[in-house]
Amino acid sequence: MQVFHIRYRNAQGTLMRILNAVSRRGLDLTSVHAEAAAQDHGVTLQLEVTQKQVGQLCREWYAIVDVIEVRSSASLREHGDQDGAWAPHPPASASGDEPSARAALA
Repeated sequence: MQVFHIRYRNAQGTLMRILNAVSRRGLDLTSVHAEAAAQDHGVTLQLEVTQKQVGQLCREWYAIVDVIEVRSSASLREHGDQDGAWAPHPPASASGDEPSARAALA
């Protein structure tokens, strides 16, 4: 399992080009986390890749004009061990604080 940290300028289509490099190779996106980081943006991807694919992905990402930095490291957790940051989270709209529209109509 490999974790990639990519910093990029938030230009139109940059994140889609980053993700497209993964999908063209038929790799499964185990986890994706995108966030704003000061003036730039960042995305963290967790993928099962070979060393050859690591090199190919890094070269392709650096070829994208708006990509600033690409780092990779081996994941410390296995895919089945989801007790930390990689655990699935419900969407923000699923918070239990606000009554749903259906409940308001009932």
